[in-house]
Order: sequence, then C-alpha cells, then structure tokens
Amino acid sequence: MKTLYLDCFSGISGDMTVGALLDAGADFAALRDGLMSLGVPGFRVEAEKVVKRGIAATQFHVIVDPDAPKPHRHLHHIEDIITNAPLPEAARAGALKTFRLLAEAEAAVHGIPVAKVHFHEVGAIDSIVDIIGANLALHLLGIERVFASPVHVGGGTIHCDHGVMPVPAPATAMLLRGCPMIGDDLDAELATPTGAALAVSWTENFGPMPAMTATAVGHGAGGRDLPDRANVLRVIIGETADEAVAPTGPAESVTVIEAVVDDMSGELLAPALDALLAAGARDAFLTSVLEKKGRPAYLVTVLCDAEQLSGMTRTLFEHTTTLGVRYREERRTTLERAWRSVPTAYGAVRVKIGFLDGVSTVFHPEYEDCRARAAEHAVPVRRVAEAAQAAAIEGRWCDA
Repeated sequence: MKTLYLDCFSGISGDMTVGALLDAGADFAALRDGLMSLGVPGFRVEAEKVVKRGIAATQFHVIVDPDAPKPHRHLHHIEDIITNAPLPEAARAGALKTFRLLAEAEAAVHGIPVAKVHFHEVGAIDSIVDIIGANLALHLLGIERVFASPVHVGGGTIHCDHGVMPVPAPATAMLLRGCPMIGDDLDAELATPTGAALAVSWTENFGPMPAMTATAVGHGAGGRDLPDRANVLRVIIGETADEAVAPTGPAESVTVIEAVVDDMSGELLAPALDALLAAGARDAFLTSVLEKKGRPAYLVTVLCDAEQLSGMTRTLFEHTTTLGVRYREERRTTLERAWRSVPTAYGAVRVKIGFLDGVSTVFHPEYEDCRARAAEHAVPVRRVAEAAQAAAIEGRWCDA
C-alpha cells in the first residue's frame, strides 16, 4: 500500500505540508488548477526551491492580493466553498474533515458553538488554500495510509489577536490531544493549528516509521530560519505490506459512560438522551437489559470526549434516577464523512456520506430534513428518505 510518513522533527504547518508533498512529487500545475477552481478571489500560489540549513526543500507560498475582499468566513461558508468546488471526492472529504476538526478545536478553546467560529481575513484564505491544497496533493500522490512521528511543538510564547499565548497555541494543543507531543527550549511555534489539524485528520498512528520501501522523500520549508535545525517538514513515501502498516489501535479515543436505570420508562429517558446530545455527546442511546431477578431495565450509554466526562456524568445524574455511572476509554475507527444535498420531488435533503478508501459506500439521509419535507407535502417520512437515498446512490447532487 502506498504510505506517507510525516516526520515532524521541526513541527508541521499547512504550507510546510503542501511544500513537502510537492517536493515528493505532487504535480504543481494540477494543484494550482484545483485551487484556482475554488471560486475564492484574490490569491495566487507559487512554489520555489530553497535551502534550510543545508537541506534542499520546496517552499509553498500563498500570495494574497491586498485589495481582495476579506470576509470573515464561518465554517459553513468554507464548507460551501469546498462542497461546490470541482474537486476529487477524496480531496473534498479530507478537506471537509480537516476544517471541521480545526473549527471544533477553536470552538472548544473559546467556549463558543462551532457555528460561530470564524476564520479571520487573510488567515481564512491561507487556511482554505493550505488545507484544500494539502488534501488535493495527498490525492494526487495516490496516498492510501498516513503515519506520523511525535510532533515537535516548540516552546515559549507567541503574540496573537488575543494577546500573549503559550506554545503550543491553545487550538494546537486541543487538536493534538491523545497524540505524542515534544516541547523544546526553542522560543518558537513549530506546530500550527492548521498543521496539527492536517496531521490528526490523516494519521492512523503516531510513532516510529513503519517498515516500508521508500520511493520518494520530500521536504517542505517553513518561512523562518531556526537557530538549531532545518525548519522543514520531511515526508517519506513508500510501499508497505498490509501487515507492516496495521495500526496499533483505531484512529481515535472515545470515552464510554454507562448507567443502568430500572425505575424510569423509555418515554421518560428519551429527554435525558436529548439533554446529553445537547451537551455535546457524540452519541447517546438506550439498550433494554434484564437485571438480577429478571427485573427489566435500560442501559444508558454515552459516547463523548474525555474532557466531557464530568459534564456528561452530571447530566446523567440530573436527568435520570441512576445512583452511579461507570466509564472507560475505548478506541474506535470511523469512515471519512461528508455532507451533501440531493434533490427530491419533495425538496432538497442533506445526506451524510461515508467513504472507504476514498469511495463513497454509505449514504444516510438526514432525518430532520426528511421529516420537514414530509410534513410540507403530507407524505410519510419513509417516502422522502427513500427518494433521498436513491438520489444519493445515483449521484444526483444539488451542488454537482
């Protein structure tokens, strides 16, 4: 399998990632044409060969026109740009996933809903081009799996719009939860939020390089010169056998919380599930079980991030009659996912798409959309869902 290894000995950023993939063989003309098709005005891209402390590398530049419009784009604006662009499906799904991770990290840091996160002015254009460009370059190279080294994040502090911040920046630290990080005495930010989001969205496992036969090596240059090392991201591309790249565990950790309730009906427990989901749980559901002496009961199961454990536990105690909960950490892997809309005779319906090896294999019409369209046309919800499913399977997208 064609495998990419990210060697983050000097950190990782969005432009370093694109530069490294270009240096390893991604076609610049194809990358530039893809980026120019986004419909985002006011920028151009360039790539040049540079030398960083004796290492030849490619430096990727996003040059923004100072007179170009610079709107404050929220996540849904950027998702629209990505969804409507004529990108390969794998690159589109990867870019959507990366931006979602970045927005979720920023939302968690600032304590605001994801929908209210906005990407500032020039930084928005840089982020759009770097993230889409990196995912497009990954596709152009035909990469099937990605692994990464522990991430060197730097040290000291940085100045930003919110004042002085520690390194790693709060969003970077949030993104790299569960991943090995290495700090440095160097007073510099080596890993940026964009670079961290790319690494986390791609990487199956952080650790030593898997056994592989290298076919290409690339170096992507950062903008600064560092006093003690080459400011580059190294990528190594090679062929691996399936057993050589089998990950030590699935792609992410999830906290599982459980409680058994035997004195509430399912009807009364339904609002508890709503409360857990509203509080940010990844999922919450009920399972019918039998307790000792054959007593019927419900097992309440919650999936959430580790830092949500306290809040989710409190929500369970507030909304159910349970006297105690248990919890554990588990590992899971998921399909790449993206949202698109399909036309039906009843109106547009959003569909969640699951991708396996870059190929769409699962389609789930959004229930609330189906219910709304069904109410508007006085038809069963099932009929709308079936129409949306058929349209998705046939590839009839509203934004095609």
